[in-house]
Amino acid sequence: MAITKSTPAPLTGGTLWCVTIALSLATFMQMLDSTISNVAIPTISGFLGASTDEGTWVITSFGVANAIAIPVTGRLAQRIGELRLFLLSVSFFSLSSLMCSLSTNLDVLIFFRVVQGLMAGPLIPLSQSLLLRNYPPEKRTFALALWSMTVIIAPICGPILGGYICDNFSWVGYF
Repeated sequence: MAITKSTPAPLTGGTLWCVTIALSLATFMQMLDSTISNVAIPTISGFLGASTDEGTWVITSFGVANAIAIPVTGRLAQRIGELRLFLLSVSFFSLSSLMCSLSTNLDVLIFFRVVQGLMAGPLIPLSQSLLLRNYPPEKRTFALALWSMTVIIAPICGPILGGYICDNFSWVGYF
């Protein structure tokens, strides 16, 4: 007798909305973080005693690490599970964000931006996969439309919010 793996039934009601909001917020956080520091490179560089050219590594390091992490997401998800990988990614993304804000020199900031980028890579593919897994087939288009709004809005909000934080607070608030 063969043992088959059953797929759990899609979520419903308030639980489904909570999952949708959590997955969308994680994606929003990742997308926002990829653009928020763009307007503050001169401020961050000046504070850390680096040139603006050196400061651009704050953006580049995140982007490169993110691009490296995306292709290996599927394999990692198979090995440790989608939900576990998603939760680990969100947790370490948040921790590395805190460490970025505590950085006292450019090298440390770039190191934690690399960690942050590696942790950000799995967030988008896993949030899509988890979203589709938890919605019934007839509502998946609606779910992806809701989720897509975060991907569209976050990069727009990033520079605006970044400029506001830079003008009124400290660059540390970006992270």
